[in-house]
Amino acid sequence: MAVLENLTSQQAIDLENKHGAHNYHPLPVVLSRGEGVYVWDVEGKKYYDFLSAYSAVNQGHCHPKIIGAMMHQAQTLTLTSRAFYNDMLGTYEEYVTSMFGFDKLLPMNTGAEAVETALKICRRWAYQKKGIPENQAKIIVCENNFHGRTTTIISFSNDPVAKKDYGPYTEGFIKIEYDNLQALEHTLESHSDIAGFLVEPIQGEAGVYVPSEGYLTAAKALCEKHNVLFIADEVQTGIARTGKLLAVDHEDVKPDILVLGKALSGGAYPVSAVLANDPIMEVITPGSHGSTFGGNPVAAAVGIAALEVVKEEQLAENAMELGQVFREELNKFIPSCDLVQSVRGKGLLNAIVINDTEDSSTAWDICMALRDNGLLAKPTHGNIIRFAPPLVMNHEQLLDCVSIIIKTLREFEK
Repeated sequence: MAVLENLTSQQAIDLENKHGAHNYHPLPVVLSRGEGVYVWDVEGKKYYDFLSAYSAVNQGHCHPKIIGAMMHQAQTLTLTSRAFYNDMLGTYEEYVTSMFGFDKLLPMNTGAEAVETALKICRRWAYQKKGIPENQAKIIVCENNFHGRTTTIISFSNDPVAKKDYGPYTEGFIKIEYDNLQALEHTLESHSDIAGFLVEPIQGEAGVYVPSEGYLTAAKALCEKHNVLFIADEVQTGIARTGKLLAVDHEDVKPDILVLGKALSGGAYPVSAVLANDPIMEVITPGSHGSTFGGNPVAAAVGIAALEVVKEEQLAENAMELGQVFREELNKFIPSCDLVQSVRGKGLLNAIVINDTEDSSTAWDICMALRDNGLLAKPTHGNIIRFAPPLVMNHEQLLDCVSIIIKTLREFEK
C-alpha cells in the first residue's frame, strides 16, 4: 500500500498502459481524492471537476450521507443474491417508485444493463400484450444515440469506433433522425410491428443536443396513438442534472419505461434501475431476467441516500439556476470569440462547440489547457466540450469556473 501511495502521475499512467486494456483515452491527470466539486491529483494539485464522471457524481464527490449509508450497510450485509429476500431491497423499491411515480422497479447495476433490461421488457410486452408475432418486434432508436456499448446496443449505434469489428449485429431496430417528429410518425405509420421508441431526452454523448421544445410531448403522443412504449433513457440526464428531477419533466412527459443509472448512487456504487407500471412490468416472471448483484443491500442503501440528498439539498433547483447563469455568462463572451460557435444545454448539462473540424485536436488541446488552469473537462465528438459539474456547486464556484473557461479560451485566441 505504501508503494501505491507514493506513485507519481506518470507511474500510475504507465501502470495502466502496461497492464490495462486500452479501451479509453483519458485526459492525462491522475486523481487520488475528491470532495464536493473538487478533485486532487496524486501530486496534490486541486481541480474543479466539470465532468462529474459523466453525470454520475451529481451529489458531489464522497458525499458524507451517501458514503455513510454505504459503509453502514457494507458492515451489515453486502450480498444475498436474489435467491433470498433482504431487508433493504423492498424499502428501496418503495422509495424509488414513489419518488418517480411508477408501480414497479427492476434493479440492475450499470446503465447499459438497465437499457438492455428495458429493451427486453419492451419486446416481451410486444409479444405478450400487443400481439406482435414472435421475433418480429422492432424498436425505434435515434441516430447519434448513446445507450452503452453492449453487443445489442452497438448494433444500432452510429459510432464506428464503438461498432467496428463487433458483428454480427443484433437485428430489430429502426434508426431515425433525432428531434424529427415527421420521421417518427412516418415510421410508426408504415410499420405495424413497432414495440417501442427508445430516446435520450437530451443527447449527451453526441454533444449535448437539446431537442426542440415540444418534441418529447409530441413523440409520447405519437407512441400512445400507435400503442408503442415510450422508453426514456435518463441514465445521464436524470437525477436533477438538467434542472428537473428528470429531463422529461421539462415537458411533463411520463415515460412508459424509465431507465436510470449513474447518479442514482451519487457515483459511490454501481446502481441502475428500470421503472414501469404493472401492465408492462408484469411480463417479467421468475427466471426471465436477473442479476447476481442487482438489488443488493448496499446498492439499495446507497440509492436511497443518494436520492434523499437530491431532495434535501434541492439539487434540481440549483442546477436550473446555475445552468442559466453559466449559459448567460458564456453567451456574453462568445460574440467576441471566433473560437467558440455556441453554448447549449439545460440545467448543468452543457457544451460549447469549438469552431473547428471534428478531426482536429483543438478541443482536446483546450481541455489540456483547462486542466493546467485547474478545471477538468473532456471533448466529445471531436470539436465539442461537455461541461457537467457536480450539482452541489455554488454560485461563487460557478463564476470562478466560468472565469477559468473564458481565460483559457482567450489563450487560444492569441
